[in-house]
Amino acid sequence: MAWRSFVAMGDSFTEGMCDEYPDGTYRGWADLVATRLAVDSGPDFGYANLAVRGRLLDRVLAEQLEPTLAMRPDLVSFAAGGNDILRPRTDVPGLLRRAERAIEQIRATGADVVLFRFADVAAHIPGGQRMIAPRAALLNDGVRDIAVRQGAHLIDLFADDAFRHREMWSDDRLHLSELGHRRVAGHVLTALGVGVQEDWMLVPPAPQPTPWRLARSADLKWAREHLAPWVGRHLRGRSSGDLVAAKRPVLAPVAD
Repeated sequence: MAWRSFVAMGDSFTEGMCDEYPDGTYRGWADLVATRLAVDSGPDFGYANLAVRGRLLDRVLAEQLEPTLAMRPDLVSFAAGGNDILRPRTDVPGLLRRAERAIEQIRATGADVVLFRFADVAAHIPGGQRMIAPRAALLNDGVRDIAVRQGAHLIDLFADDAFRHREMWSDDRLHLSELGHRRVAGHVLTALGVGVQEDWMLVPPAPQPTPWRLARSADLKWAREHLAPWVGRHLRGRSSGDLVAAKRPVLAPVAD
C-alpha cells in the first residue's frame, strides 16, 4: 500500500543522531524511510519527525503523543525507552505499560505502527552486558509482546548480528553511524513491503580482533570523551536535548 503520511516518534535513535547531512543537521533512518515512501505516494506525502535526543519515554509520551494523534497519520514509528534503560533504577514493566497504552491510542486511529527491538548497544560498552543488557532484554521482549497484541510491525534489530559490527555505530558507541541508519531504514522498508536499495543492507567485512592494550586504550578514550559528559549531565539533571526542538514538528512534503 502507499501511505500518505508518516510520523516518527522517539529520541536520538529516530532523530538520526550521528548521520549528518552536508549542512550538519541529522538525517537518520526515518528520513530515509520517508524519502522512499514519498516516491510511491507522490508530492502530497507528508512526513513529521517529532523525535528529540535524550528524551525519556515519559517525556516522549507527554510531548509527542497528542501531536501525533492530532495529525492522524497513516503510519507511525515509535521507538523510546533506550535512554531509560541506561538508568539503573528504571521500572521497565511500568515503561512498557505506559508505552502500550499510547500505542493502543495510535492504533485506534487506524494508523499502522512500527516498533523496534533495539540492537545490542551493551556489546560495545565496557560493563554493558552486566549493567545494561538485563534491562535492555526486558524492554526488547516487552516490545515484541506489544507488537503481537497491537498488530504492529516489529523491526528486530537485536536479532541482526550485523549490528555487532563496530562500523554500524558512531564513536560514542550509543548512536548508529550512517551505515547503521541505512540498515535500519532497509529493515523498516522491507517490513512494510517496500523496495529498498541493496547497498543499504551491505555489511563491511568483520574487522580483525583488537589487541587487548589497544582495546583498553580505546575504552579509556571513550569514557573520557563520551561517558564522563553523559554522567555529568545526568548528575545535574540535564539532557543533551534540553535546548533541542523537533526537526520536523508538522507534516510536510519530503524535499527532493
